[in-house]
Amino acid sequence: MAQLSDDCFAFGGPMMSVDEAVAIIAAKVTAVREVESVALTEADERILAHDIAAPLPLPPFTNSAVDGFAVASRDLPQGKEQRFPVTGRVQAGASALAPLKPGHAMRIFTGAPMPEGADTVFMQEDVRLEDGNVVVPAGLGRGANVRPAGEDIPLGHVALKTGQRLRPQDVALVAAFGLMKIAVSRRIRVAVFSTGNELVSPGEERAAAQLFDSNRFMLMAMLARLGCEVADFGILRDERASLATALKKVAADHDLILTTGGVSTGEEDHLKAGVESAGSLVLWRMAIKPGRPVAMGIIGGTPLIGLPGNPVASFVTFVHVVRPTVLALSGAAPEPLVPMPVRAAFTYKKKIGRREYIRVTLRKTNDGVPEAIKFPREGAGLLSSLVDTDGLVELGEAVTQVEPGQTVGFLGYANLV
Repeated sequence: MAQLSDDCFAFGGPMMSVDEAVAIIAAKVTAVREVESVALTEADERILAHDIAAPLPLPPFTNSAVDGFAVASRDLPQGKEQRFPVTGRVQAGASALAPLKPGHAMRIFTGAPMPEGADTVFMQEDVRLEDGNVVVPAGLGRGANVRPAGEDIPLGHVALKTGQRLRPQDVALVAAFGLMKIAVSRRIRVAVFSTGNELVSPGEERAAAQLFDSNRFMLMAMLARLGCEVADFGILRDERASLATALKKVAADHDLILTTGGVSTGEEDHLKAGVESAGSLVLWRMAIKPGRPVAMGIIGGTPLIGLPGNPVASFVTFVHVVRPTVLALSGAAPEPLVPMPVRAAFTYKKKIGRREYIRVTLRKTNDGVPEAIKFPREGAGLLSSLVDTDGLVELGEAVTQVEPGQTVGFLGYANLV
């Protein structure tokens, strides 16, 4: 199980910047050490446990990049077209039966090994056939339309590095090496709770003053996209002793505890007291909007993150606190979020020293620069503001105002997990 030292988050003062938070997570969280071997079909989104060096060059042999006619560069025409007798034929998956004769051409197809003696290929579109001969134009350079062995990746090159979160193209590369399995870090185990007497799970009977719990399901879906093994522990009621008991019970069997709700300073926000009864807690007030109240705690060496109860605040703080924590626990290399430049189509004012995220929809424009249209309402409890928008505009700590036409940074939802 991943462990966290007690001083891990005791840095940065009462109002921590987002960058400080991410840096502390990266420096202090200890990754899981267990490694497992998975089939190629199960490797997407997993974290690579060991470097993969090329066990063979790619391509493994020199081959033709096109359908055409292979010749020797010493025979290439100079200044005018030239006629070659065609002897032999090489298809993909087969080798030439004999070396290429001097002054001759050989029919060859895409991916077929180059015959001995040939080093250049004319595309079939550029030649003409006459009575068993091929007439080729002048001007083609030596080695044209040929893919040398190792052109893509040489033998022994470290093609994939420890900590990479594997993508479909990475899996394809491993398959091209002829490997059937990949060593990956085991999935981290995350226990998820919601807190609050006002919540009931979907499908249960809801009292007039209660809400159906939505955050828990949003967070579990986001964790699943990060490759976590997620355990749903339902809703914890607003009672200190039961909170402490439940949190302590799951700590020993999980790498991370994630809760939502109950992290503000109201009289009925009991998470702080519950965590202090089960372990230790450092209240982490991040300079971020939406989402300032975020709790970081340690229970039996297992990190706990308590996110706000408002769904937009929970979503935003997941991206900036939980996501880097999960990656660090998984042994993944950091994956910084890089905003895409877009043009603002709104006016906005904010406080200096705080990072803010504005929900926006992108609109195509005549000049090709996307415009960001702000969602018309502000509330951090509006699920529709996440459903009906395309992503977030990130406004850094130094920004105090945005005007229409200004370039701003956009983070699409698809890139946030």
